[in-house]
Amino acid sequence: ALHQNRPNPFNPSTTIWYDVPERGYVSLSIFDASGRHIRTLTSRIDGAGRHSALWDGRDDSGVPQSSGVYFYQLRIGNQVESKKMVLLK
Repeated sequence: ALHQNRPNPFNPSTTIWYDVPERGYVSLSIFDASGRHIRTLTSRIDGAGRHSALWDGRDDSGVPQSSGVYFYQLRIGNQVESKKMVLLK
């Protein structure tokens, strides 16, 4: 399960919580409103349970992103879930 980030809207950072039903590969990525990949927060094997990741509003190169709507996408095995968040500067 993917939970709504908190806080939302956020500045300068937000926490994303997700639940993993059993040990397996997990990927959590950020995309902008046009679908462009911004950042990979998690790409690893996680154990079962609740986990979190922090996004500081920067891309993979460390460049701060502008205000706007962003989407975060969780992939666990062949399951994919996405939610919306707002970066407000």
